[in-house]
Amino acid sequence: MNRPTIAITMGDPSGIGPEIVMKALAQSVVHEMCRPFVVGDASRLRQAASILAIDLPVIALQSPECIDFNPRAVHCVDLNIVADSLPFGKVSAQAGEAAFRYIEKAVALVQAGAAQAICTAPLSKEALHAAGHKYPGHTELLAYLTGTPEVSMMLVSPKLRVIHVTTHIGLIDAIAKIEPALVERVIARGHDVLEKAGYTNPKIGVCAINPHAGENGLFGRGEEAEKIAPAVRRCQARGWDVRGPLPADTLFFLAGRGDFDIVVAMYHDQGHGPIKVLGLEAGVNITVGLPVIRTSVDHGTAFDIAGKGIADERSLVEAIRQAVELAPKGIIS
Repeated sequence: MNRPTIAITMGDPSGIGPEIVMKALAQSVVHEMCRPFVVGDASRLRQAASILAIDLPVIALQSPECIDFNPRAVHCVDLNIVADSLPFGKVSAQAGEAAFRYIEKAVALVQAGAAQAICTAPLSKEALHAAGHKYPGHTELLAYLTGTPEVSMMLVSPKLRVIHVTTHIGLIDAIAKIEPALVERVIARGHDVLEKAGYTNPKIGVCAINPHAGENGLFGRGEEAEKIAPAVRRCQARGWDVRGPLPADTLFFLAGRGDFDIVVAMYHDQGHGPIKVLGLEAGVNITVGLPVIRTSVDHGTAFDIAGKGIADERSLVEAIRQAVELAPKGIIS
């Protein structure tokens, strides 16, 4: 098997990122499917290993070219940013700055060919902002670092795939931002990523904004007819199997039983809610439209349990698996 090299960012060092990274890299299955290394702080990973009682050495390196990918060790491109005294479970500018630098370094390494994909542990938006980096989240930060004008967030679980038209903005602002050209571009990105993944004429369901898809104008202010339907018609004119706008509650039920390959959600909670009901441990976040492949856990920093050794690493393992699936084929470009 040709194992791709995956750069795993440590996330916010005060959150559960260091713990789930160590727990994931202690599993032989991860090393069997890829050649992983961490971009982060080696000393923080050692602290996490101590908390978890994991007997796995952390090797600090300046460059991934020096890694021998011995599965009995964790290899870390060590940025040496945070102090050992930095507490777990608290928002801080120091941790926010570190999380930003880990992502920045990982992007540079992938662009230089040192890795084929990035897999990210969670960061804190509040900490990121406290450090002066005013990005709503990973998706927007990665778009900035790669010079990409527009990307989409796609969430994947074993039973459901969802791509979002808007993400980290308030609901009123999201409705104002939605317009036919944007909806069409998001549908196109979803269609493209599934085609490259091997789906022939993927079935795409497009959510409405209002209850019952507006009930022919009874609910809302005509958003379905004005903002969504024109994009659906244009995509259908390309010969694509696109249906909508459909009531979101019905559409997610139909997609969950296999009637659709992907759902196009109009705003953050419309798409995130169904995925998270299916289980955080199975959810993966994929940024679609970047020149680099990026997958992530679909949960936050969990400051309330950080440093306690009880964080669940299954979403990170699944995110690594998705990165492996995407990397050899170059599915997202």
